[in-house]
Amino acid sequence: MCGTCVLVINNRQQVLLQLRIDNRCWGSMELGETLEQVAHRELFEETGLKAKKLKLINTYSGQEFYYQYPHGDEVYYVATAYECKKYNGQLIHDQAEATMLKFFPLDDLPENISPPDRPILEDYVVSYRKSPSNHKS
Repeated sequence: MCGTCVLVINNRQQVLLQLRIDNRCWGSMELGETLEQVAHRELFEETGLKAKKLKLINTYSGQEFYYQYPHGDEVYYVATAYECKKYNGQLIHDQAEATMLKFFPLDDLPENISPPDRPILEDYVVSYRKSPSNHKS
């Protein structure tokens, strides 16, 4: 399974997370879309925000990205992650997929992060701590 995720970072260096109703992978592709098009579309559909600029972080895959959905389907997925610090729009969560959107400080993330998202967020936090200047707008 192939998809994207967007780490929305506000001017206080906080990351936007959504409390999901289910635990499906975020950002599955539609036929014919590029990964960057998926990132733009999913960001808007799930948060109401439009990315002005996306910065490619990394593409993730391997054993760590095995996931079993609540309904039993099993996948290994490839996720391409983007950083988004320039965005506009009204923050509104997709009520079919999430109960809440909230910014969290990078050094105080909640414990209950979705398993497929955890390694991407951990990698971003480690990178940020090593070189915060690389994550400036």
